[in-house]
Amino acid sequence: MRIENHYAANLSELDLRICRSVPPGGNWKDLPEDIPSERVKNIRISFSKGEGSRSTYYGRLHPDRPSYTINTYFTRPGNGCHIHYDYSGAQHRTLSHREAARLQSFPDNFVFSGNKGSVTTQIGNAVPPLLGFQVARHLNVVGQTVDLFAGAGGLGLGFLWAGWTTLVGNELEASFAETYRMNVQSNIVVGDITDESVKNKILKEVKETRKKGLPLCVLGGPPCQGFSTAGNKRSMDDERNWLFRDYCGLLAVLKPDVFVFENVTGLLSMDGGRVFEMVKAELSKHAKRLIVWKLHSENYALPQRRSRVIIVGDNTGKVPESPPPMLSNLSASDLISDLPYPPSVKDALDDLPALIPGQDGGDLGYRHRSITPYQALMRCDITAAQYLAKVTR
Repeated sequence: MRIENHYAANLSELDLRICRSVPPGGNWKDLPEDIPSERVKNIRISFSKGEGSRSTYYGRLHPDRPSYTINTYFTRPGNGCHIHYDYSGAQHRTLSHREAARLQSFPDNFVFSGNKGSVTTQIGNAVPPLLGFQVARHLNVVGQTVDLFAGAGGLGLGFLWAGWTTLVGNELEASFAETYRMNVQSNIVVGDITDESVKNKILKEVKETRKKGLPLCVLGGPPCQGFSTAGNKRSMDDERNWLFRDYCGLLAVLKPDVFVFENVTGLLSMDGGRVFEMVKAELSKHAKRLIVWKLHSENYALPQRRSRVIIVGDNTGKVPESPPPMLSNLSASDLISDLPYPPSVKDALDDLPALIPGQDGGDLGYRHRSITPYQALMRCDITAAQYLAKVTR
């Protein structure tokens, strides 16, 4: 089996030297003083002024811990903790696209379409499918979905794993939509949701394929860059922050039994919390109950630390107020909890072939059989449900 998207980015000589200098779990603080990098110099100056630790900058993953958040810059050593964990094996490079996809819980048979930059963005912006699966199961209903702001399909794939059928997806970016079409649902409308013709196509598809008697769920994660604390602009002046109104407009027409609104945790604090209150006020017009969960993926048997806000609109009365039950815990000192530690990056990636910067390892084959439950899940040897059963024994 070819391992698609297993490509390591090219690195400059300076970046290679940096990667060779950082030990597992280390960061920019481990770099020699003579590293000729203005950026590292400025990070040191900023740190000395007490302007933040920048603890993930030029970070190398630790083999025995989950990764930090996979962002859209995982091919760059200086924009997060993205240097490969295997120092002793001379893996002095950033994560490959397949490795990042695995940490996001996309299985190896999920092939990303588009150029490498597009694939990087698709992976970094996605909802982890395994987290989406647990959200879907926790709704206590199963039926049909309409997947708005679908991206590569992380949330949609999670719902597919949980037995839901997608009627239609919608995505603005053509390469993202092609990924979705190949892996989640062939029926996807490509275009801007603010365009009336696009909305009409979505509604037409739902009308023609919806089955009476089955619950309908509308999914949607509007572009989150404007809300994110990692962005440069956290103001309602950013037009991306108003796309949720188009989401609400379709809710008003479709009248779903359930809807799931996903976003980054920066939404909670934007403009002193006033934006979050406004979003809740708008969404509450379309549901009898509005339920808010702040979920951390490392608590759900994923090998990655990632936080997301999930707002569920419930018209069935079946969705629990409490979030999906935690399956893992990072805190070894938590004597009250008997939850296991989440999978580590080595648990997730150890069977993938080694690479050098710039190498496409798609034809190299796996290093060995899957030896952890997470590797078995990624290689489709077991289902998501079987995986969760294994980690909760």
